[in-house]
Amino acid sequence: MKRTLIGMLLVSLCGGAAAAPLSAWNDTAAKRAIETWVHNATDANSHSFIPPEKRYVVFDNDGTLWPEAPMTFQIQFVLDEVKRLAPEHPEWQNDPLVSAALKNDLKTVAAAGEKGLLKLLALTHSDITTDEFTQRVASWVDAHKDPRFGCQYNQLGYQPMRQLLDYLRENGFKTWIISGGGIDFMRVLSEKMYGIPPEQVVGSFALGEFSLTKDGSQIRKTMQGAFNDDAANKPVAIHLFMGQRPVAAFGNSDGDLAMMQYTASNPDYKTFGLLVHHTDAAREYAYDSHPPASGKLVEGLKEAKERGWVVVDMQKDWKTVFDPAQCPAKTAQ
Repeated sequence: MKRTLIGMLLVSLCGGAAAAPLSAWNDTAAKRAIETWVHNATDANSHSFIPPEKRYVVFDNDGTLWPEAPMTFQIQFVLDEVKRLAPEHPEWQNDPLVSAALKNDLKTVAAAGEKGLLKLLALTHSDITTDEFTQRVASWVDAHKDPRFGCQYNQLGYQPMRQLLDYLRENGFKTWIISGGGIDFMRVLSEKMYGIPPEQVVGSFALGEFSLTKDGSQIRKTMQGAFNDDAANKPVAIHLFMGQRPVAAFGNSDGDLAMMQYTASNPDYKTFGLLVHHTDAAREYAYDSHPPASGKLVEGLKEAKERGWVVVDMQKDWKTVFDPAQCPAKTAQ
């Protein structure tokens, strides 16, 4: 009998642990707001009930699901790829922008702006097949670590946000990524990191070229018809790829504002909006109006007050930032 009681107690304790889906969150107003909205949206007797087939929610990626400071992971990939490919292209040495990238002269690279970025993207993201690009990204992830945290980039998803994604899916929501990052870059990583399959990942893209080969067929990446999935283009991408208006949106910057406005103006359901505010320099980074690279957050904070969106204070609302089981070396706790 004693052993039976002990066994029942252990089962009860394990069950209690499993029943805490947002354990990486502190018990603050932000966490409670999430739980309340999800409860009401899934309660068939609630005036805020949302039918399962309409439970589409959208997440930004850079700065919302993983860090974007001091630069986005994809920009780091671009710089590393330029260095890797440079020996095959000695003519690159004559290009001031490429030369700056090879010397880690990030100030010069940044000063080149969007035009310069597109040039580096053309060197590293085009004139290769989609399969080749996927392999390049996978190899890069395996071979490189973030210099501050000492972990591979695919180990640096925010644990509270991964738990939130799981929590939403457990309650019948379909989770999508709508990001300014490259669509092919994110699709290599999204399923393992976030549980989001490639077909639910939307990002910046350019047109490809289809051709038959002796072994089958291929799509070759180009820079033609480039679409930057940021700011006002995010609602356009949602319409094109999802085909319906979301009921919740999660972002971290003014670049996500249009996506959140589009979601908030859903005429049929009570929506939810959340902004991640980077306030934790000790465990991650602290910025809003003056980010180290991307991620400026000024207008979003103003509108959050007006619309009642949740603003997550990373320092106060998150118990952990990164999963210590994923990134044990220098994990920020």
